[in-house]
Amino acid sequence: MVACTRLVVIAAAVVGLASGVAIRASDDPIRTFSIVAYDPVAKEWGVAVASKYLAVGAVVPWAKAGVGAVATQSYANVSFGPNGLELMAKNRSATETLRLLIDADPGAPLRQVGMVGPHGDATSFTGNKCNPWAGGIVGKHYACQGNLLAGEAVVEAMATTFESSKGPLAWKLMHALDAGDKAGGDKRGKQSAALLVVRAKGGLGGLNDRYLDYRVDDHPDPVPELARILALRVKRPGS
Repeated sequence: MVACTRLVVIAAAVVGLASGVAIRASDDPIRTFSIVAYDPVAKEWGVAVASKYLAVGAVVPWAKAGVGAVATQSYANVSFGPNGLELMAKNRSATETLRLLIDADPGAPLRQVGMVGPHGDATSFTGNKCNPWAGGIVGKHYACQGNLLAGEAVVEAMATTFESSKGPLAWKLMHALDAGDKAGGDKRGKQSAALLVVRAKGGLGGLNDRYLDYRVDDHPDPVPELARILALRVKRPGS
């Protein structure tokens, strides 16, 4: 059984403000499903995301080693990524950080955000004007969330799979994303997926923390394609 907090919302008209700027009717929401998580053994933080949206990896995932990870989606306030990491770097918990960001955002009812902090504390928020089905599950060291999904089964499958998966964080995230995809995913269809994992000195030559940063920007079946790319770098568990 998945020990979790669930947030379920009903869709409403798209109105409101984003960081003081009016949201136009033509603005395209990032309707998607994602998971943020922490590996306390490897000291890694990561995000996996998929959507019927072009190049979702350019918008949703943010992470910094020793600090945490953020997924910002729906009518995404992209400032939540860098600002959330900055707040958590100042010893704010993920829960406190998310509350501060949401309280300061007039467009909060349209937002969906998942965060995991420096010690694995996780939280998720779904605004009451996100497109249904929308909601999230929070468990130990992870949070998964989605909007405009085929149903609640998408995030339930992600949570269950993440908790039962073995191996490195990258593959636990990948397996969770694949489970959500197979449970129906974004009900509009498929287009892009991304995986970001950070750890101290994990980048090329140890000069930054970007251990894995893979994106499938436009593909008819992006989640399996992302898994194929990941396997070129990190051995698939059991293979």
